[in-house]
Amino acid sequence: MERLAEFPVAVGVSVRYRDLDTFNHVNNAVYLTYFEQARVAYFGRLGWRSQDADVVVARAEVNYRKPVLLGDELKVACRVAGFGAKSYLMEYLLVANGLVAADGKTVQVFLLKGSPATLPEELKEKMRQIEAAVGRSI
Repeated sequence: MERLAEFPVAVGVSVRYRDLDTFNHVNNAVYLTYFEQARVAYFGRLGWRSQDADVVVARAEVNYRKPVLLGDELKVACRVAGFGAKSYLMEYLLVANGLVAADGKTVQVFLLKGSPATLPEELKEKMRQIEAAVGRSI
């Protein structure tokens, strides 16, 4: 799918039986877990490590485009779309069997010793480098 090429990180995700609701499609809350799997892969690619810092999700948005079913082949992609002083915005694309099933956004806040803190320039620069690999600038 063409849109996946716009995202620097994409992971394959398996639909587990436990992900299903009583209507036999993936429950709406599980989509955020799928987004999280892509976000974790993004941070793995960053190689960002800090003993005293953390990142928390402050806001999440999911747009459901089509149901996801057990056995569907999923790809979940993510990218950083912008920076705030103490936060950054990530965008997601969930593709099932070659069709967009969902998209969304999360805002992450950078914490230092439990309190919001200014995003380190080093972290922002690493994110810019990852985004530049797919021809995007942030």
